[in-house]
Amino acid sequence: MKKIVSHMKTDKTLVLCSCDHSIKYNSEAFKAGGFDDVITTDQLCGQDMDVAVAALTQRDQVVFACEQQARTFEQLTEELHAENALQASLDLIDLRDRAGWTGPDEKIKQVEAKQLALLADATLDRPGTKVREVASNGTCLIIANDASVLSFAETLGEELAVTCVLEQAPETIQPSAHYDLAVGHIQSISGGLGAFEVVFNQFSTLVATGRGASQFTTPRDAASSTCDIVIDLVSDESLLAAEATRNGYLREPAPDAIRLSTLGAQAKALVGTFEKPLYVKYEGSMCAHSRSRKTGCTRCIDTCGAKAIRSNGDGIYIDPDMCGGCGGCASVCPTGAIVYDDPPFEFLVERLKTLIQTFMAHAEIPPRVLFIDRTFGRQLISDAARFSQGLPADVIPYEVDNVELIGHAELLATLAAGGSEALILKSPRTAKTAITNQSGLTHRLLSPTRVDRARVRILDVSDIEALESALYGTRMPAFKHDEVALLGGRREVAKRVIAAFLEHDGEQAISVALEAGDPYGAIEVDSDKCTLCLACVSQCPTGALNDRSDRPEINLVENACVQCGLCANTCPEQAITLKPQLSFGKQTLEQVSLHGEDPFECIECGRPFGVKSTIERIIEKLDGNHWMYTNSDNTKLVKMCDDCRINAQYHDKNAPLRGPDRPRVRTTDDYLDS
Repeated sequence: MKKIVSHMKTDKTLVLCSCDHSIKYNSEAFKAGGFDDVITTDQLCGQDMDVAVAALTQRDQVVFACEQQARTFEQLTEELHAENALQASLDLIDLRDRAGWTGPDEKIKQVEAKQLALLADATLDRPGTKVREVASNGTCLIIANDASVLSFAETLGEELAVTCVLEQAPETIQPSAHYDLAVGHIQSISGGLGAFEVVFNQFSTLVATGRGASQFTTPRDAASSTCDIVIDLVSDESLLAAEATRNGYLREPAPDAIRLSTLGAQAKALVGTFEKPLYVKYEGSMCAHSRSRKTGCTRCIDTCGAKAIRSNGDGIYIDPDMCGGCGGCASVCPTGAIVYDDPPFEFLVERLKTLIQTFMAHAEIPPRVLFIDRTFGRQLISDAARFSQGLPADVIPYEVDNVELIGHAELLATLAAGGSEALILKSPRTAKTAITNQSGLTHRLLSPTRVDRARVRILDVSDIEALESALYGTRMPAFKHDEVALLGGRREVAKRVIAAFLEHDGEQAISVALEAGDPYGAIEVDSDKCTLCLACVSQCPTGALNDRSDRPEINLVENACVQCGLCANTCPEQAITLKPQLSFGKQTLEQVSLHGEDPFECIECGRPFGVKSTIERIIEKLDGNHWMYTNSDNTKLVKMCDDCRINAQYHDKNAPLRGPDRPRVRTTDDYLDS
């Protein structure tokens, strides 16, 4: 037991709350799980608040097993800090909804095991989040139908730099010093807080001089402008992909006075310097998107629901202002060019091992892992716990920002670490395509193994009854497999897991057939078509294809092939076919010849050059068929290397480029002799 929880921080005090006697805890089990002291209360947020105060002022590190009253405890911590009475650091974890309120027939031993597992996970050292500063100076754009919102623009303009763009020009308008007025039809919006770019058609600005009816400048199309904040009072649907993750874009078509007041308050709060998380890292040298204007892999672009990724020459560009951190791009990237960094993949796996191994150390059965997001998933579980049975004792919720970052490697790692099932709870804001593709790939990888594919499922449910129906009932038993070292990146982990499930001995060649688009495989070369131009080798981004220095030959290291398709798209002879598969054995790590020929030897110097069959075909086509090669022996030029060919072209008696003999160069001696 001590070995299992050795990663946990020491000198911690755990404060438990029975939530008015609705939950029973085993204090001794928590002490054995690594806590120095365990305090049990009944109403931590009410009559037992003095216990919280005492713990925060007398202990070094305190964990409150209650997140419902998180704001209360945070305010208490702030007050104690202001009074210089604060001694402890504060951590919060929800045990009640996730591992307290459960079905009446669930075994208490398994409930305790889940509680210990969740505590072990909560006390892991989290890697810090990388951020970038975003500055918003309060430049605000209001897009509206007509002049009915101008009073709102007037009020907001007292604190922000406001420009109001109307779709209908008013007949008469009094210019204002608090906002600028224009007319136009919105075409597009891009960017994020502090860096929006808006494009209008039929755009014209108010001419503030003169008397009588309102005058506007000559309309123009494709007029662009930048701003920090956008208030869209026109669009029924968002003009930005992934609106929920786009800070600074406030949309409310046909708002009433109360809603306008709320929008104004929200806009004012978006002035200042903010920290925008940098969710992913991108390494262009590893990207398989394109080479030499030939497109290969587009998985990340196709997956990104926020449209934050676009082609950028021979690579891609990830707009940090648009990225919402779903992680789908990292889960589908075959080369590791895009890596999710909040947190990184290695920490996701560490959390999996901690949760599963801690549970199994205290329970009789392996757990099921349920991946949920921090919004929909957390709320559904909370509602199920309060109003129904809650989660089964063996279901451990694994909370992430967005379940799209869970790819086939994470699902396989769950099973390899000892989990009996890997489940994904789909959220309404989840791009179903991403997780469906990844679960499908997982099923295909598992197909030749003895592992039931039903152990990996997507739960597309929206209510408590459907959730509990999917979780209660039949539970899959544990299955034995070779121990797997869950080390390396996604590809390495996935291959290690499948190899273990296949009980592979390292010598026997085993291949798992996959589908087009899957990121593992080999290539086949049509020898009759291939001219060994080696264009495919030059374009391969992963080094899977390479050649030899001593002869024309294409070699493949299958382990490095990601099926990006650049080689096939580059080949001028259309001689390459992708073969999606996952193979095992030493041969996948070695160079395997796909096609090769002997080189042609220069007839003058004997140096090998070119491809023998290609040179012979050229001679066959030219000899006697081309005017330059009809009555001469010029075909010998084709049989020479570059150096010898140049020399022959200028110096042989019948050379096609030979000119008259050049006069002797006069030297100083010639002038002196004369």
